[in-house]
Parts: sequence; structure tokens; C-alpha cells
Amino acid sequence: MTTSAPRDDQINGPLDTEGVDDEPIEHNRRIFSGRTYLAVAAFSGLYAIFHMAVLNGWSIRSWTGVDIPGLPVFPMETWNFRIVHIAGALILGFILYSARAFPDDENDRRNPLDIVAFLGLLPAFYALYTAFGFAMDIQGGVMWNGVDPGIKAREIYHFGIPLVVATGMGIVLGWVRPRVRGTIAPADVLLSVCAITVATYLITIFGTLMRNATGTPFAPIGMSIAAVAGTALIMELTRRVAGLALIVISGFFLLYVFVGEKLPGFLNAPDIAWERFFSQVYTDAGILGPTTAVSSTYIILFIIFAAFLQASKVGEYFVNFAFAAAGRARGGPAKVAIFASGLMGMINGTSAGNVVATGSLTIPLMKKVGYKPKTAGAVEAAASTGGQIMPPIMGAGAFIMAEITGIPYTDIAIAAIIPAVLYFVSIYFMVDFEAAKLGMRGMREDELPKFRDMIRRVYLFLPIIILITALFMGYSVIRAGTLATASAAVVSWLTPYRMGIKSVSKAFEIAGIMSIQIIAVCACAGIIVGVISLTGVGARFSSVLLDIADANQLLALFFAMCISILLGMGMPTTAAYAVAASVVAPGLVQLGIPALTAHFFVFYFAVVSAITPPVALASYAAAGISGSNPMATSVASFKIGISAFIVPFMFFYNSAILMDGTWFEVSRAAATAIFGVFLLSSGVQGWWAGGVANPLIRVALIIVALFMIEGGLISDLIGIGGAVALFLLARMTGGNKPATT
Repeated sequence: MTTSAPRDDQINGPLDTEGVDDEPIEHNRRIFSGRTYLAVAAFSGLYAIFHMAVLNGWSIRSWTGVDIPGLPVFPMETWNFRIVHIAGALILGFILYSARAFPDDENDRRNPLDIVAFLGLLPAFYALYTAFGFAMDIQGGVMWNGVDPGIKAREIYHFGIPLVVATGMGIVLGWVRPRVRGTIAPADVLLSVCAITVATYLITIFGTLMRNATGTPFAPIGMSIAAVAGTALIMELTRRVAGLALIVISGFFLLYVFVGEKLPGFLNAPDIAWERFFSQVYTDAGILGPTTAVSSTYIILFIIFAAFLQASKVGEYFVNFAFAAAGRARGGPAKVAIFASGLMGMINGTSAGNVVATGSLTIPLMKKVGYKPKTAGAVEAAASTGGQIMPPIMGAGAFIMAEITGIPYTDIAIAAIIPAVLYFVSIYFMVDFEAAKLGMRGMREDELPKFRDMIRRVYLFLPIIILITALFMGYSVIRAGTLATASAAVVSWLTPYRMGIKSVSKAFEIAGIMSIQIIAVCACAGIIVGVISLTGVGARFSSVLLDIADANQLLALFFAMCISILLGMGMPTTAAYAVAASVVAPGLVQLGIPALTAHFFVFYFAVVSAITPPVALASYAAAGISGSNPMATSVASFKIGISAFIVPFMFFYNSAILMDGTWFEVSRAAATAIFGVFLLSSGVQGWWAGGVANPLIRVALIIVALFMIEGGLISDLIGIGGAVALFLLARMTGGNKPATT
């Protein structure tokens, strides 16, 4: 993902939030014009509209009122819908994203490799033609199975080999062909045809009884070969849009399938033939499982919602409102980043992407008022990461958790309130104490939007309010998201940015493009989930956790934390949580921890992997904008978000933090935990009793903070007494130094 350079007009003149929530253009993203742009935009928009139509149960017949034979009726069959969902993202992704970054000296001359790519279309189209032939045969009554030698030979030689050859050619040629930003490479057209071929075959086969034969000798060999090609296509697109981290992890898991039988101890896995594994991995046991179930429903729905907010300029209002409310406070831009990045990160579902969007505005302003570059980047990274734990949307994490656990979404959103408050309160104290130490000022009146003007337009929060209200009134997530999306368009009519047909079309186009990365990542994470479920490694990991817990339960939780962070490094939130939930959460549940607590535990650590050294995607993105050292920025963001590494342990020791208890217990847990993170922030930043604390007081503050966060009555009394004693000690002994001015 690219980063945006600081804009001078945002540093030296009046605040300008124009385009702050626009999607960044990546280094390998194609930019089209003319008819090519219109065609790609139309496909992208129709792809998003298709999902909205299916999810709301509409049908072409209901729109026209005419019974037209042959036209599709929605909702579609679930597996077919997910197959089309992935295939559409693959096609759009290969068209929009090159295999490599575009060079500065682009060359539009014809290349001999283009001819090779066009030749690769021959086996691709032949495999597609053969897949249609299979469909006609099955419709004609042919009994399709993996045992008949004639069917097996046709699937191998007339479908499988041509498809695999074409897929391999497309991937390799995409790498070696010189790139041109404004044109679609023939190799990527080839990969798009391969994606269509895989989808056509799987829909044909899964439309019969063959879905019940997956993993058995009766599964057609073509199913396994199509899954091989489909897996390669998914991994290649994921590499293009999300980098190598998830691909490396997926590669290790795939390798484990075939070498697991040779490994010792709990890593030992049964011998699984490649045909059996791949006949199952492209089903709801893997790629079409929970991750794709969520990306094809809730995630893309809220991406459409975010696109409508962007098209109606509501996102810009959020940022302006934050500046008007908090910009005058000391270190104002940092506090604005907490509010604005948290709010927008909640909706867009990606820490690094949100850093790039809002950070291009907030980071230069933080530097202007006195924050060091690494601190400015760290604040933005920590705030954007916190958006993933902010209810009600939680960057789509809440919906994945509901899908995996079966716990109602509303229960998850309510349970997330206090932890999210603790996280953002902690970051607020961190930046406030840093500003106090450095004697910072806020922004001037002439640099900020007028608060009274923002209050007059507070109705622009209506889409968010409608979303939350509808969810808690018992509406389905899909209905609530659709109402919120429609309300964003309606609210725009009260602004200068009225949404008409053109802007609504643009919103759907943006949504289609925005969805590519998360769909590819979720599908790729499905590969890992498939390996875990089919090899049983998750169950064996659970037994290891149980063995560790017999010796020390806290040590088992620490081990689970490390694995969750390790699995999440370099991965977007949704994929990180999906993998950690498959590997770590079952073991925690077997320890006797409630399912909600166990999943919140791994979810938090999967989220904060974005700011955890040495691989911290959000911190690295922020460093690119602030001009600081990436590793120094990630260490600083880890420090600012330190509460997120402590609070999850409190889920286990004090379930009231997750709203599990009486109102008195929940209120006391919230109040004492907030005071605890205040003390923790004071200790970490070294600001106490109006001055810079000495090292002894800082260490004592951190110890006292842990007593407060723990949540027991005795520990709270110890914490409060310790805080009072430290305050009096600092005042009586003059143990604090004045702030720097």
C-alpha cells in the first residue's frame, strides 16, 4: 500500500480535509481512462450491486414484475454465491492490480511475451469449454463421479491439465512482462479466464450430489485440480494486494499438509493425499468457509456503506468534527487522530489503510505542534488499529466472531464497549501526558473548522445512529447495513454534495474496488483454516495449551498471546483473527474459559499485531508518512497501545469488563479499570502530579495500575491507596520535574 506525502496546505494554512477518506492508489494499481475505465468501473459497480441485491433477497422478477424465463432469482444458493463472490474479486483484482509495481519509465511497446499470454488463452478457453460440456452432460443425466475411468480421463486431460498450464503461464508472465499502468496486461486477462473456468466447474459439480463426495474416492479428480488452480489464483491476488506475509504463512500451512506425517510430537499429522485435501479445501471446510461467508455478506455490505459515506462526504465531516472538538487542546492533532481514526477505522476494517487515509492529514499536523515524527506516526497507527475493536462494527471483526462462535452479534458488540473505552482512554492519556511533558499548544482558532458550524451539521452522524439503532432493535445485520447505506445517500441531500445517479454509481464502483483486498485476504485465510481443520493441528495445539495450563494457567495465556500475535503479523485484521480463532481459541475454551472471553482474547492480540514489532503493518504505513524509522515507530506505537496487551488478560480474571455481571459489578470494573489505565499511562509516559516523574515513581505507578486493572475489591483498595501515596510522595518530596517549555 502506498503512503501519501504531507500536503503543505494542511500544514501552513487553514485546515483542509478534502479527500481525507479517499482510497489511496497503490504502487501496482492500474489507472484507466476512456472506454477501458468505463468498462472496469461498470464491472466494479455491478459487482457491488450484485451483492446488495443477493443479500437483500431481491430478484430480477420482482424488479420487473415480469416472469422472464432464464433470469436468475435471488437469493442464490449459498455455495454458488460464495464461488461467484470469489471469482468476481479475482477477475476485478487481476484487471486492476499488476503483479509488480509500475516503474517510473513505463514502456507501452508491444512485447513478445504478450503473444505467449494470448497463446495461453487457448488452453484456458478449452478448459472452460470442457467445463460447460460437463455441465451439459450432467444435465443430460450422466452419473458423474471420481471412479469412472472415462470421466476421470476427460477431467484430467481435457480440463485439469489445460487449466493448470494456463494458470501457471498467467502467474509467471505477470511477473516477467514489463508493466504499463494504463493498460490491462494479456497475462491478467488469462488469469481472469482461469478464474471464470474454476468457478464454472465448481458451480457445475457442487450443483450435483458431488459436494457430499468431497474427501472421498467418489470426488471427481477435476474438483481437486480446479481447487489447485483456484488456490494458486487466490494466493497470487493476495500477494498483489496484501503483500507476502499472508502468502508465506499460507505456504507453510500448505506444506505442512504434505510433510506433517514426518514431523514429531504434536505437529505430527496423518498422511493426506493431495487429491483428497484439495477436493475439500475449496468447500465450506476451507476457502468457502467462515471467512468467505463473512466477506461475502457483512464485510462487503459495510464496504458499500463506507463507500457511500465517502461519496456523500460524511467521512470528511467526521474528521472536521474531530478537529473542531479537540483541535484546541494541547497536542490537539493527536487527540483528533484518536477520535477520527478510531471512528473511520471502525468502518473500513483495515489498520494500515486507515493510517494512509487519515494519517496524511493528522501526522503532519502532529509534527507541526511539536510531536516527534516517530511519535506522530505511532499515535496514528495506534488509533487506527483501535478502530478494529470499536463497536458496533469493529472493522467487521464482530461479524466474523459471530459467524465462528454462534454468539449473537449484539452480545459481542455490547461486550466490546468497555475494552474499547479502555483502549482509547489509554491512548488519550498517553498523548496528553506527552503533550504536557513537551509543553505543547493546541491549534489556533483560524486553523480549525468552526465548532458551531459542525454542530449545525450533526445530522451527518445519522447513518451511524441508524445503523446502531437498527442493530439493537433486532434488525438483521444486512437489513441494518442496508438502511444505514440508504440513509447516507438521503442525508447527502442536506449538503452541497447531493448524491444522484452518478454519485451513487460512483459509490458502488468505489465499493467494488475497496472490497478486492479484503475478499482476497479472507479467501486466503480460508486456505489456512482448511489446513487446520483437515489436519487436526488445532486440536493438537489445544492439548499443548492444556499441558502448559496444568503447570501454570497464566503461562498458557501468555503462550496463547504470543501465538495470536505471531499468526497476525503482517496480516489484515480479519484474516489474523480468523486464523488465530482456528488455532488458539479452541485450546482456551478447553481450559474452561467461556467462548466469548476466549475469542475476545485472541481477537485483541490479532488486532494489535498491526502495531507489534518487528512486523507492524500499521506502524510501517505511518512511518512512511511521518518520515521516521519504521522500527522506531512500531516500538513507539507498541508503547502507546500498551493497554491493549494487558486488558485481554483481565477478561479472564474479571469477566465484568466484558459486561458479564450485575450493573454494579460492571460499573465498578469499568471505573477502576479506567483509573488503572490512567495510572499505567502516567507510569509509561512519566507524567505524574503535574510534572515529570522520576524513575522510581514511574515503576511504582505501573505496579499500582496493574492492581487497579485486575478488578478485585482488595486489589482496587491497594491500587487507590498506592496512587494516593504516590501523589503525596511526589508533592512532598518534589520528586517531579517541571514540564519542558
